Amino acid sequence: MIPWLRLSVLLLLFLPSCARVGSLVKGKKGPDKSEKPFGPSGIPPELRGAPATTTVTGGTPVVAGGNVVAGPVGHTSGITPPDQILWTDADHPEKGIPELATLMSAPKRGLWEDNETFARQLAVREGKPLLIWFTDSQHSPGCKQLSAELFDNKNFESWAKEKFVRLRVDGYPRVKDPGMSMDDAADKEARNREYAAEMKKRYKVLGYPTLLVLSCSGDVIGRYKGYKGGDGDYTWGLLKQGEGLAAKSCKDWRDGLMKKGYREWQDRSGNKVFAKLASYSKGTLVFVEPDGRRSKTSETRLSDNDRDWIKQQKALRGIE
Repeated sequence: MIPWLRLSVLLLLFLPSCARVGSLVKGKKGPDKSEKPFGPSGIPPELRGAPATTTVTGGTPVVAGGNVVAGPVGHTSGITPPDQILWTDADHPEKGIPELATLMSAPKRGLWEDNETFARQLAVREGKPLLIWFTDSQHSPGCKQLSAELFDNKNFESWAKEKFVRLRVDGYPRVKDPGMSMDDAADKEARNREYAAEMKKRYKVLGYPTLLVLSCSGDVIGRYKGYKGGDGDYTWGLLKQGEGLAAKSCKDWRDGLMKKGYREWQDRSGNKVFAKLASYSKGTLVFVEPDGRRSKTSETRLSDNDRDWIKQQKALRGIE
């Protein structure tokens, strides 16, 4: 056979084998990691709302935990590991701990909280979802319409007060304090704008108004962007849907913590806190909340039900 013809035949026989080998090597990488069971968004079809645009009023509920990592990195449950809880005095752990009554009696600052840390703590204590409203009170017509047509509605206010802890994040706040100088007011407005910008970045908020519904653990359950005049009832319906999902998530989260020793405590004024009893000594109790915050109180300040529970526990342990 002619040499160049023999070489051509060998190449034709060899190339398919190379193709098969290349296919096998590629197959070692496994399936494409970018493919998700619910499509590119990762959102189940039954929870998808209208596509989010600057003019869309529909919401897009999202899979819990798909947006924000709550607490320290790697601890999405929002629970501080025991080895990260700092004690002021190992021999006297109750020393320097604030009184529970002082923390629980802290006055609320209005219908909408303005501090995320306080709002998150309040949501955990009350077992309620958190509603965050990202707004531009100075420049956004949609924000002004949303406020006038829904948030100022008395029926909505009664419902929201029962169902949510609310947090308002204003990108362009105005400080109106007659007791504050112009320079101090301007400085406070600048700090508030920085805080709002950081919150927008952390929660991936791209426009105003944006509403987020969070579970007690900090997972984003619902995300609703934009508002069109006249859609107050529609937006309320979206929030009702998000609240229902978030409330169930809160219950499941609390149920899991109760298996670890957490329970709801109540003082004689009706204030509540969700915490674990860390220590008991001569009528003084030290509590640890899920975020690691500690407080102490006297047994005499607790509700009758809680005092009965303590009495039962003391009897089980042979403590007088």
